[in-house]
Amino acid sequence: MNRSEQRPRRGARSRPAPSRARFWRALVRPLLARAPSPFYLFSAAPVAAALEALDRHLGGLPVRHWLSCKTQPLRPLLAWWRRLGRPIEVVSEFEFLAARAEGFAPEQILVNGPAKHHWLPRHALRGLAVNLDSLAETHALAPLARARAWRLGLRLNTCAECDPDAPAWPTQFGLSPAEARAALRHLRGLGLEPAIVHCHLRTNVPSAAVYARALDELAEFCAAARWRPRYVDCGGGWPPEGVRDRAGRAVDAAFDPAAVARALARVRPRFPGLAEFWWENGRWLTAGSGVLVVRVLDAKERRGRRHLICDGGRTLHALVALWEAHDLLTLPVRRSRLVPTTVCGPTCMAFDQLARRPLPRGLRPGDRLVWLDAGAYHLAWETRFSHGRAAVYWHDERGVRRVRAPESFNAWWGQWR
Repeated sequence: MNRSEQRPRRGARSRPAPSRARFWRALVRPLLARAPSPFYLFSAAPVAAALEALDRHLGGLPVRHWLSCKTQPLRPLLAWWRRLGRPIEVVSEFEFLAARAEGFAPEQILVNGPAKHHWLPRHALRGLAVNLDSLAETHALAPLARARAWRLGLRLNTCAECDPDAPAWPTQFGLSPAEARAALRHLRGLGLEPAIVHCHLRTNVPSAAVYARALDELAEFCAAARWRPRYVDCGGGWPPEGVRDRAGRAVDAAFDPAAVARALARVRPRFPGLAEFWWENGRWLTAGSGVLVVRVLDAKERRGRRHLICDGGRTLHALVALWEAHDLLTLPVRRSRLVPTTVCGPTCMAFDQLARRPLPRGLRPGDRLVWLDAGAYHLAWETRFSHGRAAVYWHDERGVRRVRAPESFNAWWGQWR
């Protein structure tokens, strides 16, 4: 599946490209007779297409792509990625242990995230790459870094990092310039020279200009500190294609991958010791690689508005539906008159709305809805609100298989002692 075929006209209300709709319908239809809904279906094919697109956009630049484990903590995806010989980025102890369980060598693991000095010493393997997030981490982990030959990095809190809902508030991550200077002095006093300078600009980075500003800040800091890092780690997720915010605007409307490549090329000479740019593009790589399949259980009319009550929804499976509008496919295809419709989940919460848009009046109980772009963060944020976790299916070159059974009542309730 060619990722470029998915791209909607900028600023337009997107519809799933015919090739994308065909791809997912062809995978979902054979499952309907044997797979109780709700279920997730993930595929390696869109990840491969997104990876190819990244390589095209950043061609000619020294780039390494790390799989963001937190974005899709899916065991067969990690195994597939490792078979490609590519490395993984983790931000928690569980993710670290998952990477090790799937066979990633320490040299293939990049450890990010806050407060890791409280767990990483339990797993102080030789050869890790570790980005320090605070002065406390720097002091606690520096002796281990020297003993275990870690590639150390410093995560800087750039001016581009803020709460998007409250821009006056910076994020809690990384080192301020003064803290970073103190961390460098401490590390150099121990004979350690960090190899990585890192920033992370959150998910759905709105434009290449955000990266350009952050890269300039990193370059200015490194020049003032007489520091020549070998790796510039450009964290943050490019916004996925085909996804809209709740107001109907494409989340990538102002994002130009070619402008990101130009920003990298422009700033590259300002890092004299640079060997590679590193990326952890979780959203771009995995958003389009999954779908959520739900079944219509009931239909109601309320004051001229229709409600479809389904066996899956926002509360359990799709927290991002709170701020994003994803495309929906229907199985079977219904071509009746469109009416204003809310797609509701099965929980006893008015919050549980998967979608609100015009949908065919002919949709009825028993029909299936396929919610696209369910690949990023959905597994990490799923809940067990009065229900068990959904089944999960995986598709790769070997076909489609179930990789997680739906959670039983005994598993849901039997966790208590």
